[in-house]
Amino acid sequence: MPQHERIIMGIDPGTIVMGYGLIVVRGQEARLLAMGVIKLDKYEDHCLRLKRIYDRVLSLVDEFHPDELAIEAPFFGKNVQSMLKLGRAQGVAMAAALARDLPITEYVPMRIKQAITGRGAASKEQVAGMLQRYLKIPQADMPRELDATDGLAAALCHHFLTSSPLQRASAGAAKNWADFVKQNPERVKR
Repeated sequence: MPQHERIIMGIDPGTIVMGYGLIVVRGQEARLLAMGVIKLDKYEDHCLRLKRIYDRVLSLVDEFHPDELAIEAPFFGKNVQSMLKLGRAQGVAMAAALARDLPITEYVPMRIKQAITGRGAASKEQVAGMLQRYLKIPQADMPRELDATDGLAAALCHHFLTSSPLQRASAGAAKNWADFVKQNPERVKR
């Protein structure tokens, strides 16, 4: 019996650099399909950046035909304006995926890092290193921008949490920031 194949797209939202990664999964085996960044620093106008995000995400969806989108949830920071811009970038990327009827799952950064490295406080470099080993990515193909590996990490995290019965059983973990706050009131400063 042939194994079902699915393609998962992961996005690390950003207003200057947005990372993305795509994996193809057959059974329990995942392999890299593509990863990269959408550079937005040349656009002065925030609205033009949002349009570029929408157009580029839509073109990636049309090119690779993913079955699902995993996206990193914005985290609460001290700069409210930065958070608003990041939330808009995430929303525009989600709107592009929804325009093609892709189901979307949101993961807090700590959950993605935990799924990839086993540690929610892992560095971006540690995440990139684990992705390289797990997906057998040659050093020459590793991107300089860690935003690309962060997008790839979201996709692989989604695979791990939706493919393994053991992981699904323990996946009472937060899927978004609101769930995380409810489940961890002692860890969130207000």
